[in-house]
Amino acid sequence: MALWFECKVRYDKMMENGMVKKVNEPYLVDALTFTEAEARILEEMKPFISGEYSIASEKKTRISEIFFNEGGDRWYLVKVAFVTLDEKSGTEKKSVSQILVQAFDFDSAVANFKKGMEGTLADFEIQSVSETLIMDVYTANLNAPE
Repeated sequence: MALWFECKVRYDKMMENGMVKKVNEPYLVDALTFTEAEARILEEMKPFISGEYSIASEKKTRISEIFFNEGGDRWYLVKVAFVTLDEKSGTEKKSVSQILVQAFDFDSAVANFKKGMEGTLADFEIQSVSETLIMDVYTANLNAPE
């Protein structure tokens, strides 16, 4: 299971109108430690940044899974409750998970989530879907040459 870190990068960004604006953008990085997350985000951002930059913050996330959609340009956080039956007490128990979904808009985020959940035997309920500020997601490159 991947461990996801949200890294906020502060840098000078060239806007479409030619102006330079200082931005603080969040990115998601698959890493094992805070040190690795910082090194990975700096490596990934290097081609896009000229001038000064800094890591404004890093934090572990509670994202359990990510559903990618190549054409999607936004990231949505889906909070889903998996429903299980406690056989001893006979009551339903809900365990909440957070799944990040790449999509074009809200409706396609819900559709992409449902497609990603196809074949799941567990009962689940969508509790919320919200657009995030995440700019991009960088997965671990397990096939990279040593």
